[in-house]
Amino acid sequence: MIARLTLFTLKPEVTPERLEEMMWITRTTLLKIPEVLSLRTGKRVNPGDPWDWFVMIEIESLDKFAICQDDPQYFKYLKEVVQPTENSQQVLTFEMEPRKDVKYS
Repeated sequence: MIARLTLFTLKPEVTPERLEEMMWITRTTLLKIPEVLSLRTGKRVNPGDPWDWFVMIEIESLDKFAICQDDPQYFKYLKEVVQPTENSQQVLTFEMEPRKDVKYS
């Protein structure tokens, strides 16, 4: 099982209302993709933290994640939600099953 965590900083013009809308769109759009098993998204609680919001997707394998990235819903989400609002991002990928060799993920 793979967890893909993406941390975002947002452009200054992104309002709190827009961030709320982005979180809602993230949930409703990405959960339509069959390969996505679970999804979490959240906004910063502590104003001193460097990242404004995050999206975490759980998928069965890296191969399934590649299929997810080819889905039209995913392309639309990136183009309409992420690209116009992000300043920067950091992507972290984790294997969640103990004792599983990551080369087989």
